[in-house]
Amino acid sequence: MKTKYWISLFLLIVPFLTFAQNDRAKTDDFGRIALTAYIPEESEIPAAAQKMLKNKLLQIASKNGLSGTINQRFIITANVMVVNQEITPTAPPMHAYTLEVGLYVGDGIDGTLFSSTSLSLKGVGETETKAYMAALKTMSVNNPIFKAFIDKGKNRIIEYYNSQCDFIIKKAQTVAQQNDYDAAIVQLLTVPEVCKECFDNAMDAVQPIFLEKVEKDCLTKLTAANNIWSARQDLDGAEEAAIILSTIDPHAPSYGKVVELNNKIAAGVKEIRDRDKELEDREWAYRFKAQDLAHEEKMSSIEAYRAVGIESAKHQPQVEYHIKSWW
Repeated sequence: MKTKYWISLFLLIVPFLTFAQNDRAKTDDFGRIALTAYIPEESEIPAAAQKMLKNKLLQIASKNGLSGTINQRFIITANVMVVNQEITPTAPPMHAYTLEVGLYVGDGIDGTLFSSTSLSLKGVGETETKAYMAALKTMSVNNPIFKAFIDKGKNRIIEYYNSQCDFIIKKAQTVAQQNDYDAAIVQLLTVPEVCKECFDNAMDAVQPIFLEKVEKDCLTKLTAANNIWSARQDLDGAEEAAIILSTIDPHAPSYGKVVELNNKIAAGVKEIRDRDKELEDREWAYRFKAQDLAHEEKMSSIEAYRAVGIESAKHQPQVEYHIKSWW
């Protein structure tokens, strides 16, 4: 029985620590121009070489200040053509390849090409795969042709946001009206900070969507936790209700009601505790101290938006790209 008391005590501390401690995730992909590295499934190069090529694309983008996975609209991709292939007259015989590698940046969803470049690579290996990989290894991410290539694509992406800002915001608001709050938030957060006017407008638009999302979630969970505690005012009921309360975002407009229910449950648990003198008062004093500390350490609004966006981005559906006309 003593163990059950401690479990309930701990769970009533957790709700007010959760949002102060968790979701401090990396947010570099938000607020910046990002490119997603993409290799078409129909690519004929060996799987191991595809993986190496994708890594090269990521390195080229990152080297020139563009990388990320949050925004799937803008991509950096490549097409590899075998210009020459032969077997060397050596012992053992080797595969020698000359490859023409074309690199492309653009809007993969609309199918609009922004920038392209190409280079010739040579590689020799014991197998076809090793020959491909030997050739790709020679593609230096520091090659100066890549900077001009990426810069041109970057400028076109900025033009896209500056010209399509009203449409982007309107589309996100429409998505939010369909109760897909996470997708709407991701759309708005992917507006890069360099497009200052559009970025500021997007941040203004994301706030009411975020608050509507967390408020709806809050009221649903608050009702569930309240029903549980009303039906079972014991340690099991307190534990189950506390778990639900711990998942509510403190930015919700009705979060004060969450605090009220937590205190109500705490008082009920205290009555139970008073019947078991093994628990000491100082533990409950710590609970309220932890609660106050958590409120002081709430995430800022933009951090909260981005935490939602990061989690949502992990579950974005696979995008269908239209790039066949690029090469």
